[in-house]
Amino acid sequence: MFHYTIETDLTIVQTIEKLERHLKKEKFGVLWHLDMQEKLREKGVELEQNYHILEVCNPVEAKRVLSENALIGYFLPCKITVYEELGKTKIGLPKPTALIGLVDNGVLKGIAEDVEKRLISCIDKAAMS
Repeated sequence: MFHYTIETDLTIVQTIEKLERHLKKEKFGVLWHLDMQEKLREKGVELEQNYHILEVCNPVEAKRVLSENALIGYFLPCKITVYEELGKTKIGLPKPTALIGLVDNGVLKGIAEDVEKRLISCIDKAAMS
């Protein structure tokens, strides 16, 4: 599966706040937070679904992967989504290992496995009530 997605009983705001705290502990910063519903509304398009995309980055890890292969920049920064579906808050990400798997490089695979493990841990902790 290319993604990791879980549900939480928390609101989107609570989930994002907790996620940001846990990401910070893992040295990941939120570079950009897109409120898709609001952005589309600005463009005159109504989206009923509450949907947020956070682009996150750990600068040390970004340097490591870019130094190994500049094409990995196509996958950066990592994205984590928080959204509502059928009355539930969901939180997830495309798995870095799935993306890195497109490039045949053992060093990158190891880095992707570590980053993925850390991001999933942040997601799991943010989803806890």
